[in-house]
Amino acid sequence: MRIAAKAYDRVLILSLAAIYILLQITRWEFLSDALGVLVLVTVAVLLPRLKGMTRILTACFLIGGALLMTASGAGPREWFEAASVNATVATLFAIAPLFGIPVRSRKYESALLGFYENRLTSPAGFFLGSQFLTMLMGVFINVGSIPVVYHLASVHTRLAKPGMLANALNRGFAGAIFWSPYFAAMALVTTALDLPWTAILPYAIGLSLLSGTVSLLVELPSLRKGAAEEGRRDEGEPRKSGPSEQSAPLAGAGKTLTLLAAYLASAIILVVALEHWTRLPIVLATCAAALIYPFLWCLGTKEMAAYRAAFREHLTVTVPSLRKEITLFLAAGFFSGAIAGTSLGEWIPKVLDAIPLPEAVTLAVLTVALITVTSLIGLHPIVLVTILATGVDPASVGVSPLFLALLLLGSWAISNPVSPASAVNNLLSGLLGKDVFKLAAGNYKYVAVMAVLLPACVLALRL
Repeated sequence: MRIAAKAYDRVLILSLAAIYILLQITRWEFLSDALGVLVLVTVAVLLPRLKGMTRILTACFLIGGALLMTASGAGPREWFEAASVNATVATLFAIAPLFGIPVRSRKYESALLGFYENRLTSPAGFFLGSQFLTMLMGVFINVGSIPVVYHLASVHTRLAKPGMLANALNRGFAGAIFWSPYFAAMALVTTALDLPWTAILPYAIGLSLLSGTVSLLVELPSLRKGAAEEGRRDEGEPRKSGPSEQSAPLAGAGKTLTLLAAYLASAIILVVALEHWTRLPIVLATCAAALIYPFLWCLGTKEMAAYRAAFREHLTVTVPSLRKEITLFLAAGFFSGAIAGTSLGEWIPKVLDAIPLPEAVTLAVLTVALITVTSLIGLHPIVLVTILATGVDPASVGVSPLFLALLLLGSWAISNPVSPASAVNNLLSGLLGKDVFKLAAGNYKYVAVMAVLLPACVLALRL
């Protein structure tokens, strides 16, 4: 029964992605209706197998959207259009993880393990290295980066303190949300606001670097305390030189890491080139690159056996396992699409006008505050981000699409570490055996500082 259910999930999700891609390429009108029907069928089929808060939220979005569509007298075409709002997200979920196939190679893991043991030996180096590596790995393998970096970092039994490690991984993942073209956040924002990823990229990377800097600064007291403890411990018990028996890094670790860096850099460059030269939307550029480039890379590095095994695992295990996120995101998209048919877009400028501040300032502060606070109490950022991205006309509130895009991406990124409902916090809770609320609490200071700096920076850029 469970195997059959996974097969149904796989067929639904992959069919949805295939129809979306074909629709974007051909623009055949009948495919738009077919996509809307398939989204509604997918949510209806997968909803009964969800559990807990995800099931409740998904049901609320589905029922709320249906009530709004019915109240507005919407026809079938409007229903299908509303249902398809987050089809881009589902497509990205189904295909983008293919980029991570080469990254999961055991030779790269061994080389990174050796680098961890031999180079990241101070508390500050360990924290920054773990955060930066999570960001890079997260860009390609999403939440899968968390157990990978956790496994690597655990070689330092002295430095890998649960609180510090959790903060580094959490904030590193947040840094990837700012700019990764393979994340749901970027797909949703660029599609809804009709922006090329390359227009967002320079500013998003700047905000990501700011996030990393703030993360380090708020952690400095703990890092200094850890360094002092390490110094006292070394005085009494000199540290042994040489790698431990756990790592046994490969002899050509440097060359292997260079090869890994080349893959990561070339994959990003390929997506940039595809979007720029072909004028494809970022979702299509990402999907095209994900379907072709990892295959060619593994072919060139003579790792096709590993590629075939990983590709098969992606189809049979990874795609069905995404049903919770995909169902929630599709239902949230339907709800936001239904709201878009209401007067919300006209109501927001009136609210901003009533506040005695410039509209851009009010919008920036309220956007960051709303998304952060609602995430803190367990609401996924995609809900408000979808509603604001699809329901607010930037020109009506005196800002540019780029201004709103950076606000939404940044708010999603900084709210993720404090959300008890985020996949990262729940995964870390299982790995570290710590309460999810305590893990989130470790990031309150970081988020408080970023919640002030994010709108300030976006406003200062005057986009």
